[in-house]
Amino acid sequence: MNKREFLKAGLLAGVAAQLPLVSNAAAEAAKSSKKKAMKNWVWINPNPKDTDDELATRYASYKASGITGIFFENDSERHFRAAKAKGLEAHRWMWTFNRAELVNEKPEWYSKNRKGESCADHPPYVQYYRWLCPSRPEVQEYLTKTVDDILAKDYIDGIHLDYVRYCDVILPVNLWDHYKIDQTKELPEYDFCYCDVCKAKFKEEYNQDLDQIQYPEASLSWRLFRYNNITRVVNGISTVAHQHKKQITAAVFPTPEVARRNVRQDWTNWNMDGICPMIYHGFYKEGVSWIGNAVAEGVHFLAGRFPLYAGLYLSDFKSDDEIRTGIQVALKNGAMGVSFFGNVRPEVLAILKDEVAAFKAS
Repeated sequence: MNKREFLKAGLLAGVAAQLPLVSNAAAEAAKSSKKKAMKNWVWINPNPKDTDDELATRYASYKASGITGIFFENDSERHFRAAKAKGLEAHRWMWTFNRAELVNEKPEWYSKNRKGESCADHPPYVQYYRWLCPSRPEVQEYLTKTVDDILAKDYIDGIHLDYVRYCDVILPVNLWDHYKIDQTKELPEYDFCYCDVCKAKFKEEYNQDLDQIQYPEASLSWRLFRYNNITRVVNGISTVAHQHKKQITAAVFPTPEVARRNVRQDWTNWNMDGICPMIYHGFYKEGVSWIGNAVAEGVHFLAGRFPLYAGLYLSDFKSDDEIRTGIQVALKNGAMGVSFFGNVRPEVLAILKDEVAAFKAS
């Protein structure tokens, strides 16, 4: 199944754009980012049917238009080396906690919801939602070993993490109608993880019995425990990446606030070389200008720790003019580049080339 088939299934048209609001901090970040290397990315799944000539032509056009790197969803030495031959960075894009390959062998490794149901046999929303529990040391060992094996390959320049979070306790509002769900409050069947290991570790760290908390969904300590759970695993993976002297990036939810609220993901505290928030405005029924607002929030809370590259979902845009505006407001608010998901048409590359040149010249 394609990476974002679940989300794309419920996509509706985005609402009309509003005028962007640029904070002073974001404006300063945008100004200072020009002094650093700008990067632009493409998320892609390598197609084994691509010929060598097709790859050479495609990657040359990417490079000429300002794309600097590719996040490949699967391993393909031929695709990686073809990209590198044209001067592009080639990174392996990896599903992190949403992994189904161990569901029969290690069912106890999978997260449980507030009702006590395991996603090993009760996957939420869609069948491929099988989430590993980040509290378990063996899960972290499994993930770090997986990354270690990936980065041992000389043709891979870095690791790009995805699904590096808990299951969505709240979906983007654009999907509620599609899945016939009202998530104006946190529902127990989508709230993870309440397994015995999590409960024991929470009690050890916070001296609280989770089963005795009347409203665990409102417990600030329980939220913090889960933010830190993900951060601990991510930073362990980051150590492995840097031992290989390779980069680590991640695809994350669009803003720090949305990430913490919807999926218990606190990405501003990770040890990264870059972050790609998926600022898919149509999913949240927002206009194109919201891309700039989301970038400004992320840049503010990152406070210069590492660069932010705005993730743009090309199907969200109604026209090429909207794509141009989306790139412009992202760069104006402090993004150090963008990352495209979708059909990167020649027209999109031409727009990117223009905006990269204008940004560097300003």
